[in-house]
Amino acid sequence: QVQLVESGGGLVQAGGSLRLSCAASGRTISNYVMGWFRQSPGKEREFVASITRSGGDTSYADSVKGRLTISRDNAKNTAYLQMNSLKPEDTAVYYCATSVGYYNLARFYDNWGQGTQVTVSS
Repeated sequence: QVQLVESGGGLVQAGGSLRLSCAASGRTISNYVMGWFRQSPGKEREFVASITRSGGDTSYADSVKGRLTISRDNAKNTAYLQMNSLKPEDTAVYYCATSVGYYNLARFYDNWGQGTQVTVSS
């Protein structure tokens, strides 16, 4: 099992930036595709971004392309989500998770973290 802990969330004004981290323990994340998802009240958990084991390929939801960037440092056993040009609609709890395949659906991911709140004020 992999334990994941997200951090870096907070309150930011529209147009601002945040960098989320996802620190793993228990197993090396180099064995997994890493994904970021988000969930706001009353909505289903939605895909944000994913990155392959080596970091060579990334995938993004259309709503975040060009503003959010996923990365990973396997040596530090940590994944990241750099969030720029934030919008109020980005407000949500952000989760990281692992998968054995390169998917954008939450049901294919396991080993979820507890989430970190991101709030973007207008």
